[in-house]
Amino acid sequence: MTDLMDTYIENRHLIQPNHTNNLDTAHGGNVMKWMDVDGALSAMRFAGETCVTARMDQVDFVQPIPVGNTAVVRAYVYEAGRTSVRVRLKAFRENPRTGDRELTTESFFVYVAIDDDRDPVEVPDLTVDSERGERLRAEALDGEQSVPNRE
Repeated sequence: MTDLMDTYIENRHLIQPNHTNNLDTAHGGNVMKWMDVDGALSAMRFAGETCVTARMDQVDFVQPIPVGNTAVVRAYVYEAGRTSVRVRLKAFRENPRTGDRELTTESFFVYVAIDDDRDPVEVPDLTVDSERGERLRAEALDGEQSVPNRE
């Protein structure tokens, strides 16, 4: 079994001119790519297997990330199925000089664990052994229910 907090990842990506759109803010596609990569890393840490993206729920872009700021991406596994892994993702813009942060983007991704033959494999059970882990899981489950068109 793997604990939720063992899957928690926070990565930073400096927004440089080649990452921006014509408004000098991070291109949404770049932000989604960073979220996908960081989400996959969290899923792989949990599953102990290669994980591939199966689904991205609604991606909400709340505000832009200006060039020169840092995109901080947080990812953690909050639920697991037989072969699938659900990851909560949030991106923040951070001023690298002051550390001030604001939410910019959020979503829920689903990954599937696969073996060397690219066939789905079972994942372990998720455990939550801390108050912070319980809080993060509850936040993800609450947020997931507010996403329209959930199956």
